[in-house]
Amino acid sequence: MKFFSDNAAAVHPRLWQAMHAADAPDAGYDGDALSARMDDAFSDLFGTQCAALWVATGTAANCLALAAMVPPHGGVVCHREAHIEMDEGGAPGFYTHGAKLMLADGEGAKLTPEAIAALIDPIRNDVHQVQPHAISITQATEYGRVYTPEEVARIGSLAQGRGLGLHMDGARFANAVAHLGCHPAEVTAQAGVDVLTFGCVKNGGMNAEALVFFDMELADVVRYRRKRAGHLQSKGRYLAAQVLAMIENDLWLENAHAANAAAREIAGACGDRLFHPVEANELFVVLSPAEQDALRAQGFDFYDWTAPAGAPGAARFVTAWNSDPAHVSALARAIAAL
Repeated sequence: MKFFSDNAAAVHPRLWQAMHAADAPDAGYDGDALSARMDDAFSDLFGTQCAALWVATGTAANCLALAAMVPPHGGVVCHREAHIEMDEGGAPGFYTHGAKLMLADGEGAKLTPEAIAALIDPIRNDVHQVQPHAISITQATEYGRVYTPEEVARIGSLAQGRGLGLHMDGARFANAVAHLGCHPAEVTAQAGVDVLTFGCVKNGGMNAEALVFFDMELADVVRYRRKRAGHLQSKGRYLAAQVLAMIENDLWLENAHAANAAAREIAGACGDRLFHPVEANELFVVLSPAEQDALRAQGFDFYDWTAPAGAPGAARFVTAWNSDPAHVSALARAIAAL
């Protein structure tokens, strides 16, 4: 009964069907009919003109977006526990050829305009200090916290006023929108986001993510950078097929609602063990080492986590679009019985 990560979840059957349908001969790279449909499909989804490019990994998607906005001598403001800081193996610096990640604090791994201003206001406007060029926020955050449209808009307003780009790492964007119940544009294009990494792999995809550009000029830059970085796949139609199958008929939201519902069921059994509100599909639970051993002895797999101050220990549980309802209920019962 695995609750390690939604990265390990199965590929949704509709995506397999879409990839099989893409076996029909077509042009290579991104010249095929499916890749050509992505701009219109995402423009319809967000209700505004945008450009969309497929990329094989979230790491590449995030870093290609940042490289288009930030020169090698510049900086990216992000939370010190953001995925691009903690889990990308230095890839942002590699893709940007040396740009600095400028780390800010915030509860639940969320940035605020006040935290951003406190970080960048003391920076002198001269060549001796790294100048910020972009802000990157994670939706949902590394602790499963969700930015509301109003919170993103406040950051977007600051970014616009300071001449900074705004990138959203949306590896779990679907889970965030499912929680908010808002139109996807309300928390992106209408809130000042320039480029969104639209996550698919954690939501039932195999090996495709989408970069959605609300600033069309950035898309033109990334088309060249994607090729130079070795991410222009020769059979791109299989990536496009996954992305299109995910957004058509709102499969992306259907999958996210299922994962979120499973997390909420488990959260209901955790009580005051939770040290972050459950707003997406991740749970961070105070568990002593003995309690962790007891759960594992019953067949539950999960990651150990850094415990909050004063707690004996902690664990992270992640649900997915295909989490077995019987396993979810069993975990809830087991936690409640500790």
